[in-house]
Amino acid sequence: MIEPSPLDLQMMGRALELAAKGLYTTKPNPRVGCVIVRDAEIVAEGWHRAAGKAHAEIDALDMAGDRARGADLYVNLEPCCHVGRTGPCTPALIEAGVRRVVVAMEDPNPKVSGNGIKALKEAGIDVTLGPQAEAARELNEGFVLRMERSRPLVRVKLAATVDGRTAAADGSSQWITSIEARHDVHRWRAASAAVVTGIGTVTSDDPRLNARLDSDLVQPIRVVLDGNARLEPGAALFKVDGPVLVVTAGEQDGDATGFDARTELINLQGEDGLVDLFALVMELGERGCNDILVEAGAGVAGAFAARDLVDEYLLYLAPDLLGNGGREMFMLPEIRNLGDRIPLEVQEVHQLGRDLRLRLRPVRRH
Repeated sequence: MIEPSPLDLQMMGRALELAAKGLYTTKPNPRVGCVIVRDAEIVAEGWHRAAGKAHAEIDALDMAGDRARGADLYVNLEPCCHVGRTGPCTPALIEAGVRRVVVAMEDPNPKVSGNGIKALKEAGIDVTLGPQAEAARELNEGFVLRMERSRPLVRVKLAATVDGRTAAADGSSQWITSIEARHDVHRWRAASAAVVTGIGTVTSDDPRLNARLDSDLVQPIRVVLDGNARLEPGAALFKVDGPVLVVTAGEQDGDATGFDARTELINLQGEDGLVDLFALVMELGERGCNDILVEAGAGVAGAFAARDLVDEYLLYLAPDLLGNGGREMFMLPEIRNLGDRIPLEVQEVHQLGRDLRLRLRPVRRH
């Protein structure tokens, strides 16, 4: 494989910066940015803002006009060649007369999956694949996972003291972490298509679970695991905008009597009589969710971990001790032997105010 030139890396880096502008708004679509370059200078830029809006390539072509002819175009995801909510991008690139297209990664969507690149090559356009591929995949990791495995990426968020307590012995937990850490959580909510919690957390903390940021965003679906249908219409999560999905483990399915029109009830009872978490993850994938953020207590967090459904942990650690009697982070089956522990790998450590945020990933055993 030919090493990408410094210019290719620089321009693809800019395309990725533009793509990240859609971090909170493009769901269920991927985040895509595009730059058009002539004589090593950017003449136009574009990015995909929201589902149903212009794709990044079209946005950039509109800005470039006649300057696109004979130019190089950089995009972090393979141009599409199918009709969705908008038309395909490849015919527009061919018609515009671009000389070369540089693509960070193939689109894993089976409707594209190399066919966009093939169409460009057949039209005589030079195509380079691969610059900044790892960064491109990371930006759209949930989308890639949903396309390849029909399931979203699952993150579990926890806030605890350094001795692993999420609340004091009396149940008080607001606030263990700093305002900087809590603001960071809102960014992760905004980037997620769904926020999942349990009825225990709703009952004890009465959270809104919406994303509160001073920027454009599409609110995530709030998902409540409520096996026995105990959720009350007066809960705080109904006092803010955004859809609510209540998941029961009983006979109810679609009966949202007592709730407003944005609330849906579904029954996902597993063989153990509890909510089937694997079925929930797949259901959310079917609904177009790329990223799920689980914000719940030790029971729900432990259940996701025990079923090997977690792709990443976001652990916010406050430099405090709460001692014996405080609530633990996970409720897990007993692990008697050190060799049976659940290994995690540290991906990132970042300081937020007085707290640390750890990003951890399970080490998959093969």
